[in-house]
Amino acid sequence: MRAAAVRALVIVAVTLVQLMIAVFCSLAEVWLAFPMVISTVASTVVATWAVLDVWITRQVWRQRHGVFSEPSSVARERALARARPRQQATQAQAPQAQAAHAQARHTQTRQHQARHTQRNHRSPRNQRAR
Repeated sequence: MRAAAVRALVIVAVTLVQLMIAVFCSLAEVWLAFPMVISTVASTVVATWAVLDVWITRQVWRQRHGVFSEPSSVARERALARARPRQQATQAQAPQAQAAHAQARHTQTRQHQARHTQRNHRSPRNQRAR
């Protein structure tokens, strides 16, 4: 990737030099102005391609290798300050939530047992045996 970045930099530098030569040739009304303008346009396309190649390659590398941006210490402190009340509220509600979950689980188990018992009593096999 470094080679591509250096190549892009050299191409951009050459394009800028060509642009300057084209401008000076145009001002001096020299025959070289038209070929330099055509060459500068082509070089601009190539330079744009080279810079985009480096930029896209870096973005893909960052996505694949998981480069994470870290917040500044001030942002970190603010995030922690916002998280503290939420953590305290969650911790205060935890015993109540656990009790409600246990009660609901117990009710589900009892309902399941009741359905299972009703199903067994209504089966044709049980009716024949009676």
